[in-house]
Amino acid sequence: MTNKITVEVIFAQRDAQTLVTLSLVEGATAADALAQSGVFDLVPDVEQRDCPVGVWGSIVDRSYRLRNGDRVEIYRQLKIDPREARRQLALTGRTMSKATE
Repeated sequence: MTNKITVEVIFAQRDAQTLVTLSLVEGATAADALAQSGVFDLVPDVEQRDCPVGVWGSIVDRSYRLRNGDRVEIYRQLKIDPREARRQLALTGRTMSKATE
């Protein structure tokens, strides 16, 4: 009998979050979870290979072996470095809190 683990795969976008709960065989990797989750089918405009992956906030290699209860997080690429965004806003006399006004 094969032992199973339960993990979540999550991908957060600006307007929505995608969360998929999976049952995988013990010894499954982050890559296995990504493949089985189908998350990238739901967000086809995101290039899978460009996205870093983490477990509970720490970046891991896709060969990372998952444990029961792990949350696999898919991180989006930043469009602009946050420090550079602040510099650009400061040049116009705005701050991050006023950027959307």
